Amino acid sequence: MKKSTTILSILQSILSQEEVESVVKEVGYEDKARKFTVHPLLQYWCTAAYEEWPSYRAGADRASLSGLPEVHYSRFSSKASEVPFAVFKELLHLLIRKCNREIRRKLAFPKELLLIDSTTVTVGKTRLPWAPYHGERAGIKLHVALQAETQQPLQVVETVGSRHDGPVSESLTPSSFILVMDRAYGKLERLDRYKIEGQSFVIRLRDNIHLEKPKALRRQSPTDSPVIRDITCQLGTPQCRSEKRHRVVIFRDFEGREIRVVTDLMQVTAEQIAQMYKARWQIEVFFRWIKQHLNLATLFGTTENAVYGQLFSALMVYVLLTWLFDAVSTGMPRHARLSFVQFSRFFVLGKLPVEWIVCIQRFIQTYVSVEVRVTKSG
Repeated sequence: MKKSTTILSILQSILSQEEVESVVKEVGYEDKARKFTVHPLLQYWCTAAYEEWPSYRAGADRASLSGLPEVHYSRFSSKASEVPFAVFKELLHLLIRKCNREIRRKLAFPKELLLIDSTTVTVGKTRLPWAPYHGERAGIKLHVALQAETQQPLQVVETVGSRHDGPVSESLTPSSFILVMDRAYGKLERLDRYKIEGQSFVIRLRDNIHLEKPKALRRQSPTDSPVIRDITCQLGTPQCRSEKRHRVVIFRDFEGREIRVVTDLMQVTAEQIAQMYKARWQIEVFFRWIKQHLNLATLFGTTENAVYGQLFSALMVYVLLTWLFDAVSTGMPRHARLSFVQFSRFFVLGKLPVEWIVCIQRFIQTYVSVEVRVTKSG
């Protein structure tokens, strides 16, 4: 693969060194290093993710092969612990904003779906004593709001593994989306508040939640519909019951299991509600992919800055790869089409078909020229 289509060259095209330095200043970190500054540290972290380095030492040994400036592994380690992880978090969200696609597919639903869930990365408790989890394990969580349409994270929040998902979700709930969430987020008080505030949602109910005074909704049921019931009701027992009546749709998933979801949406069919919840599987696929392909399970450092800095940088690699794949794949001839998994693997190995390389180069050149014009006009 030509050097102009490596992950580092593309990252440099989207996030310039000046922009990185600007974020560093905004966060309030004073970078006193002369050579190994935040910018090369970002390059090290991103390379560690997509090349799946096993440690600081191994990464420092391989750096020159990846076109990175050589540095002793102890300097890599100390710099990673020193730089506030807020720098990498802000760079991730800046990258998401810059890569957010202007061209949208025609929505199948009234609003775009926002899938909210968390994933946990665990290690031995002695490695992260500041992040106790269960028993002999320590762990940290990434709480993610993933756009179903673009497969891009809209927002990411970091916490220790013992933090409950529900309260954290409050910062991941923009009203312009339909929130799709699992059982951990279905607190009755929260459901009532969402309905009052006009926040659209599709949330799975816990199996033990009682359906009080159910009233069936009129509906035309297709012969192949997975929907079992479509009702409105109050939720819970007299000791803890929702103040509002909510719509509940009960359906069977592809394995025949009975699923109950609650929603505020009344102008869509029960089959569409079931389809919205089934879309939640996309965030599970997202978590599985980043853990398998971006080295998230191998935490290099033991401090908050090192751990979260590594994870946010890895997510930046995911954002770049999905952005490139989505922008280029639609124009590929049939014989050169690849799945995202194939594309990402060939990209890392430098074995992309020539059609992809040419299209990526053209796309990046166009993007950069547009950015330059926007910057000058601004």
